[in-house]
Amino acid sequence: MYSFAQHPDFRVMDEPFYAYYLAHVQDREEHPMEREILATMPTEHDQVLDQIYQAVSEQNVFVKNMAHHCLEREPFYMKDWQNVILIRHPKKLLQSFAKVIEHPDLDAIGIKRAFELMEFFDGHHIAYTVIESDQLMIDPPQYLQQLCEALNIPFSKQMGQWPSGPNAADGIWAPHWYKNVHNSTGFDRPKSASNIFWNDHLESVFQEALPFYHKLQQKVLLNKSHHVTKI
Repeated sequence: MYSFAQHPDFRVMDEPFYAYYLAHVQDREEHPMEREILATMPTEHDQVLDQIYQAVSEQNVFVKNMAHHCLEREPFYMKDWQNVILIRHPKKLLQSFAKVIEHPDLDAIGIKRAFELMEFFDGHHIAYTVIESDQLMIDPPQYLQQLCEALNIPFSKQMGQWPSGPNAADGIWAPHWYKNVHNSTGFDRPKSASNIFWNDHLESVFQEALPFYHKLQQKVLLNKSHHVTKI
């Protein structure tokens, strides 16, 4: 999201379906600032789409969405979108979520839903691109250029850097989720996943998530750089 926020041709929207998800999924842990999110964002699906299409009528829009916020089993409204599925190794994903949500489960981290969306896109011949954070970090400018080519949009060198601190497009939940990106000015090398907090619950969810990650990884856009990143 921060990368596309620097693109001169784009406006970004930060998780516009978040309140919709919170309002309609009850079997989950409470999220930080949940009441505030529900009070300030649309909670019905059609309202969210109206908001997005209003923005699109004025400018190109990058919608940062979470796969698990997509509750429709067959989201045909995405058929005319340029869909990008960003994946991350589930160990890193779980460690990130666990900093905010104490006991994230498979549904909470979205990787199973991302796989289901990929199957839906394949089944209905809807265009999409799968990208991976580790592939990005091999050579961010190269990978961003490849992504722009895949989406048939112009690449901007501005996408590789941003000012430190909050972005104007941040959701109100940013202080709880975006601390690392607020301290950054660009893409940093990922930390090793081996020396960060881990427990039996996270290990169990990790084992559930791994098959979906591997299936998604088969479709990943590979960075053309010859370097290899190890997990």
